[in-house]
Amino acid sequence: MGKSKKRQLSYRLDLLPVILPYHRRANNNLRTGDLVYYGPSPEYYGIGEVVQTAEKVCMVDFRGTGELGIHKDEMLSSYLIPIHKLNLSGVLKGK
Repeated sequence: MGKSKKRQLSYRLDLLPVILPYHRRANNNLRTGDLVYYGPSPEYYGIGEVVQTAEKVCMVDFRGTGELGIHKDEMLSSYLIPIHKLNLSGVLKGK
């Protein structure tokens, strides 16, 4: 097998701030429909939508937007950062 190419992503995930779990900015009340990213490594999972919540756990649909190509994953909410609280004007690539 040859070397795998780095995926061409639709978002500038490198511009999202890295926020470690249990940091005060990771203490969020997430709801279904919120857009979030995985705080410790935004580029790995990408940007996803919360599709289900149960206490401190969320099911997030990342739609393969990150380098790992993950679609759905279950995560503790302390690892997820809602993007509606951030200024994302520089994250989306211009066409």
